Amino acid sequence: MKSAVETLNPTRVRLTVEVPFEELKDSLDAAYKKINQQVTVKGFRKGKIPARVIDQRFGRGAVLEEAVNDALPKFYTEAINEAELNPLGQPEVDITELKDGETLNFTAEVDIRPTIEIPDYSGIEVTVDAVEVSDEDIEKAVSDLRERFASTSPVERAAQDGDVVTIDLEAKVDGEVLEDGVAEGVSYTIGSGELLDGIDEAVKGLEAGGEATFTSQLKGGSAEGKDSEVTVKVTQVAARELPELDDDFAQLASEFDTLDELKADSRKRLENMKQFDQATQAQERVLDELLKITEVPIPEKLLADEIQTRKHNLEHHQLGQMGLDLAKYLEIQGKTQEEFDAETEEAAVKGIKTQFILDELVNKEKLNVNQEELTEHLVRRAASSGMSPDQFAQAVVEGGQVPMLVGEVARGKALAVVVEAAKVVDTNGEAVDLEDDEDEVEAAAETVEAVVDSGAEEKTEA
Repeated sequence: MKSAVETLNPTRVRLTVEVPFEELKDSLDAAYKKINQQVTVKGFRKGKIPARVIDQRFGRGAVLEEAVNDALPKFYTEAINEAELNPLGQPEVDITELKDGETLNFTAEVDIRPTIEIPDYSGIEVTVDAVEVSDEDIEKAVSDLRERFASTSPVERAAQDGDVVTIDLEAKVDGEVLEDGVAEGVSYTIGSGELLDGIDEAVKGLEAGGEATFTSQLKGGSAEGKDSEVTVKVTQVAARELPELDDDFAQLASEFDTLDELKADSRKRLENMKQFDQATQAQERVLDELLKITEVPIPEKLLADEIQTRKHNLEHHQLGQMGLDLAKYLEIQGKTQEEFDAETEEAAVKGIKTQFILDELVNKEKLNVNQEELTEHLVRRAASSGMSPDQFAQAVVEGGQVPMLVGEVARGKALAVVVEAAKVVDTNGEAVDLEDDEDEVEAAAETVEAVVDSGAEEKTEA
């Protein structure tokens, strides 16, 4: 077999392949054997029909077609490996010449991973938010915890902000009570904004037994989006009572003996959260800078497929679970179709560029993924999917997705390398030290996933 490569553009090549006919022998033998099992000829046992009889009865052309279909993938793969190409997707194959007993010639056009020159990324500089925890932050954290331990007790007075009322609801549209518009015994905290617009004003000032009617646009159900006349009846008013902020509360709400210890722990937790947010912010901004300084040609078909995949996943999975269609989603977001298309393409381009660049860095830096790193990543992915690690691992193995997970971890390690080399300072001008430890690598992998993932990674076909 002889092959030659013609570069059509930085992301697409044409292979020209010439195959001597003797190299088709195995495929021809397989073709005769296959046809033998599919047909019957009087006077011959099934599977024992001579090749010359098959040629006479069914035509040599049928045999050649079967043999060529069997042989093409093998010769295409040999040509790809010989040229050391990294193909993307399926090739477009054209048989240019087939002479029985002489030769098989064909061409194959296919998208390939572009050659990428990674620039010096040590000069990247980014600024991130400073890790600052104020006394107000601590007070809010403790206050939120206090809210969780609030108790309620019935009161004989008019309802007011913060009270928990038990109510019955009845919704009418065009004077008719909706089948799904009646609810009894609903518990509602005034001011929470968790039910209908206008309900706070309706129930405030009512005592148990009181009722009011108001108009509100329904947020769900059979008449979603329509204006409804809603009657609300208060059956109970209960006041929320917050526990005293003292050592007894600390012992009730935590493992600490004193309020001061609880506040100190809250400060530490908030600092850890802000440090994690700071690290994520650094990773995102360093990645953005790396994308800016690196030239990456994008294969047109790969981009079109990625855009289509992202739109499909949004419409048929995310929005479908929310009971929305694309038109309603765009209306809620206040976007036009053109704006949505532009944003989707921009995200797709960023995802492809990120994957190409970080994969190149993995090769350049000779980064490997060990079993411990893969296991840690698998456990996190399992948790985010709502599956147990064992269930997720089984699904990954059965779906042949282990290389995908390895790639995610490797890209995370590549981004961590770039972040470590970059200059990161906070808004106070202080240098931020982001060590390349396991936690940082896993956080970087998560950052990369958010950019790259469209529900289906780019597939490389060999």
